[in-house]
Amino acid sequence: MTDLAIGVDIGGSGIKAGAVDLASGSLRGERLRVATPMPSTPAAVIETTARLIRRITRAQPDAQSASVRVGVGIPSVVIDGVTRSAANIDPGWVGFPASFEFRRGLSRGVAIVNDADAAGVAEMRFGAGRDERGVVFVLTLGTGVGSALFVDGTLVPNTELGHMEIRGRDAERRSAAAARIRRGLSWKAWAADLDEHLIAIDRLFSPRLIILGGGVSKNPDKFVPYLTVRVPLVPAQLRNDAGIVGAAMFAAEHGSEDEPALRPVAVDPTDRPSVVPPAVDTASAAETEASTEPVEPTDPAGAA
Repeated sequence: MTDLAIGVDIGGSGIKAGAVDLASGSLRGERLRVATPMPSTPAAVIETTARLIRRITRAQPDAQSASVRVGVGIPSVVIDGVTRSAANIDPGWVGFPASFEFRRGLSRGVAIVNDADAAGVAEMRFGAGRDERGVVFVLTLGTGVGSALFVDGTLVPNTELGHMEIRGRDAERRSAAAARIRRGLSWKAWAADLDEHLIAIDRLFSPRLIILGGGVSKNPDKFVPYLTVRVPLVPAQLRNDAGIVGAAMFAAEHGSEDEPALRPVAVDPTDRPSVVPPAVDTASAAETEASTEPVEPTDPAGAA
């Protein structure tokens, strides 16, 4: 296995990518970020991702080899390389054979993973979850709330606890970091909504530790003191790099050129999960992510 892979983290308002040193979990070179195309159809996102990959391989000659795989984190349940839901992205992703289409669009091996699971994998290997046993959650607080569940260090994929129901609606509509901005709440008021979500998770799973990630993890002193949940809470350490690093790790450690996920998958049109409604409007989502790092304009067509 090569010591290098490329990670891509697709979000509702931004797409981030970088080359990752798999031994250290650090980025080699610059982290790139562009706006997610609107509408965020599969074709538009794959095209944007391909341009990012070309920019990375120009800057990192070691990444030009076809043996360097690409991991793509997507805000969706992912089963056998097919995206089965769409959270804050275009509904065209529901039932989409993502592994096959990304492989065709990028001309190299690709592995697809839920975006929160990717961030969790990185945090458990290189960050705040390293060597932690028992039940551990990594929650990513951003446009929505992503969740990654680990039992003795092993990932239980696709938990999507941002969409658990609290007060008759998706919990993330109140507990996501973007919800604080959209609703104009103080940190203390928003912490009360987040606390209710965390207590519900604790009631169901009794975790030993919850790691809080996303851009707000840079400012734990602004909201963690207001949380009353029983479970010990710690801020994530990899922050905005976690999704990129975890996606790259997943690509390097899962699958081969012959895996079924890299071939087209027939999807029964009657077996399509409902599209998850956006947790926040696009402007609020962009404001949340822009608060943590600058957004580059999307490359013009044909630019590499």
